Amino acid sequence: MENRFQGKAPEDDVIGQLPQNNKRPSLSMGGLWDVVPRLDHYRLSRRAKRPSLSTLHEGNLIKDANAIETGQAGSVVGQQGHGGIKLGWIQGVLIPCLLNIWGVMLFLRLSWVVAQAGILQTIVIIGISAVVCVITTLSLSAISTNGEVKGGGIYFIISRSLGPEFGASVGIVFAFANAVAASMNTIGFCDSLNDLLKTNSLKIIDNSVNDVRIVGVIALIIMILICAVGMEWESKAQNFLIAIIIAAILDFLIGTIIGPQNEEQIAKGFIGFSADVFQNNLGPNYRYSEKNNQTFFSVFAIFFPSVTGIQAGANISGDLKDPASSIPMGTLLALLISMLSYVTFVFFAGAAAMRDASGFMNNTITNSTFPNNTVISDIDCIPNCPYGLHNSYAVMQLMSLWGPLIYAGCFAATLSTALTNLLSVPRLIQALGQDRIYPGLIYFSKGYGKSGEPYRGYILTFAVAALFLLIADLNAVAPLISNFYLASYALINFCTFHAALIRPLGWRPSFKYYNTWISLMGFILCVAIMFLIDWVTSLVTFVIIFALYLIVVYRKPDVNWGSSTQAQTFKTAISIVYRLNSIDEHVKNYAPKILALTGPPAARPALIHLANLITKNNSLLIAGEVFPTRLSYRLRSVRLNNGSFWLQQQRIKSFYHLVDDLSLERGAAALMQATGIGKLAPNVVLMGYKTHWSTCNHSDLQEYFNILHNAFDNKLAVAILRIAEGLDCSSITNGEDTNGDDDHGGLAQSSYNLSGNTLMHADSNISMCAQIPRVQSVPIIGSPFSTPDTTPVIGYSTIHWRAQENLKQKKKHAVDKLLERRNGGMASIPENVTVFQKKYKTGTIDVWWLYDDGEICIRQV
Repeated sequence: MENRFQGKAPEDDVIGQLPQNNKRPSLSMGGLWDVVPRLDHYRLSRRAKRPSLSTLHEGNLIKDANAIETGQAGSVVGQQGHGGIKLGWIQGVLIPCLLNIWGVMLFLRLSWVVAQAGILQTIVIIGISAVVCVITTLSLSAISTNGEVKGGGIYFIISRSLGPEFGASVGIVFAFANAVAASMNTIGFCDSLNDLLKTNSLKIIDNSVNDVRIVGVIALIIMILICAVGMEWESKAQNFLIAIIIAAILDFLIGTIIGPQNEEQIAKGFIGFSADVFQNNLGPNYRYSEKNNQTFFSVFAIFFPSVTGIQAGANISGDLKDPASSIPMGTLLALLISMLSYVTFVFFAGAAAMRDASGFMNNTITNSTFPNNTVISDIDCIPNCPYGLHNSYAVMQLMSLWGPLIYAGCFAATLSTALTNLLSVPRLIQALGQDRIYPGLIYFSKGYGKSGEPYRGYILTFAVAALFLLIADLNAVAPLISNFYLASYALINFCTFHAALIRPLGWRPSFKYYNTWISLMGFILCVAIMFLIDWVTSLVTFVIIFALYLIVVYRKPDVNWGSSTQAQTFKTAISIVYRLNSIDEHVKNYAPKILALTGPPAARPALIHLANLITKNNSLLIAGEVFPTRLSYRLRSVRLNNGSFWLQQQRIKSFYHLVDDLSLERGAAALMQATGIGKLAPNVVLMGYKTHWSTCNHSDLQEYFNILHNAFDNKLAVAILRIAEGLDCSSITNGEDTNGDDDHGGLAQSSYNLSGNTLMHADSNISMCAQIPRVQSVPIIGSPFSTPDTTPVIGYSTIHWRAQENLKQKKKHAVDKLLERRNGGMASIPENVTVFQKKYKTGTIDVWWLYDDGEICIRQV
């Protein structure tokens, strides 16, 4: 006899492929593979041809199907990954992070920061920046190692951790910050080029802002083309650029150690290592510079963009071979190397160059001969000296062994950082567009070629970068970028803090060197620094994030990513229910908690609308249905989703509960006894009046009468609604028809056709036993599971169906209201459908007191 549990290994999932960094588990249980479930769009997973649990349970085979649920979902999910070259941790994380950190500030502004803040306070600035970046890197590493990381970088990480509302808003801000950072580094490249041309008495137009704009736009076009060619060419360009930067750094260090080679260098302020120079540059000397009176935090705002490259690896996470291990390793090492290089530069520049120099040899030499005074005590050009750390951005070229190599390093540093930023922004836009969070970005998310390059995203990125490039002022752009980056880092730290505090079952990062409270400290530190730098810009930043957040909340994207906010909601609800269970009831806090025996809610709208008017969305309302025959898991899910969707369309806050394989009496008793949890249990039963009580079967009447007794036995109040036209409106509302003779609800007789070739999902539990009668369910029109030809619905809707359907319903509702006004209102709709949905000018309510126990009876006339 053939073992029915034996079988060959299944094929891979059509959509849900195993991660490349995960190995297939070993065989177990008769040769069945343990397939890892999808993390994204879980309910859209399509399984291979393999027996389900229900098949093994029932002993029946499932017929093959050629295709199931082909459409939008496949295209959306299929474009998540890139089929191009995959990068390791050095090429994909370490080098991009170093290139991003070693940017424009290294060669053009670090010496100016030393002049303003002094050596000690510059070290403090670097230290604060390092603390922020280290904490953020630890938080980023924890999130990125908690499961699979795909394309989208910071947006993907935050959206899958805190939800689409936070992820999308921060993703937009971060993409914008990267685009502006690309323009800032391009401006730095142009400034350095202008300085080189000015040294050789050359210019393009005015050796000023117009030259920056012309050269900058051309440079942006070239870099966009390099990025658009693909990852392979961009990686080759990065290798070449990082080599030039390292050579330039060594050139500066060696030149500073050797000291000045001629009198011109000494006259311009480079006198070599000197204790007097070091002592003079040790403290701060804040001055009016760059159209502003400089302070500690204004200088910090200009310096901070130079350490914001820690996200470079995460930005291209979709192009990494193993993001979970590459991001922590490469980012932390890049941060360590860059911080050490910055500190070394500060000590070298502060100990070997003067803050001010006139350019005249006699002044500099004379003042350097006084051992007990600073070397600049008698320089008469202060504060308008043309040279020195305060006044010249070309100090590093002056102190280097060979000046042209410093220019080459500056070009490489600025262009490489701009290149990395330009490469990451289209990936962010593509991820946002593919998730269809913001409709305006869908057009720019289309991928081209086998690697899915977002060419339209490159065009959008170029437009934004070119717009800010026209400002042509490095110090005006830098503080704006600092606020956007700090806001993003604050949200990253908050993500880790929130997930680590809630600790859902899915929170198991392989990176263990993080701490819940350190992440919270990082969040507070980032927000505090933002407001200390510029509280106005910080407020604007948070207003933008909040506005983007509200847009996503309003659109209600139909996504399920298992965010920590969902875990927080569950944990909070459980905690409140437990706490409520220990609170004593009091008459002042009484609230009617109604169990409405409606059957399918759409079949008796008057009953559910009356219950809603009583609870006013402030109390518990449960719509209950009793199904006489056994329902499979799939059919039960379809009915529950149909009912819940109808309640959402009617804007009624209610639960929908279904029991099957029970008679009406036993099912109603089960609903009364088992519905609810703790103190959140019904105390009122609302049901319809049995209109045809005089002509129905005696057993049906007895069953109806017993339901009333069961309610009283369970100490529940009973409310009975009677309408002259009857409650059953299934033929009008397109709801499922129930037993027309019984308007009390709770009973629905229908059947479901399971003929034809079907292929069940992994979560399917369709019962196919011959002993169980088939049931035919007529889906509600407008529900996500209805089909025009009432064919069996086995698969779920696509990921974005509900958002589109809600939009259609809103449009249809607006059209219906216009038609109602034109046709004189709702005269064509029967009274029993809308009796509790419109206002009445006059009416009568009769109140009757029962003589035996003094309870109240209300009758509306």
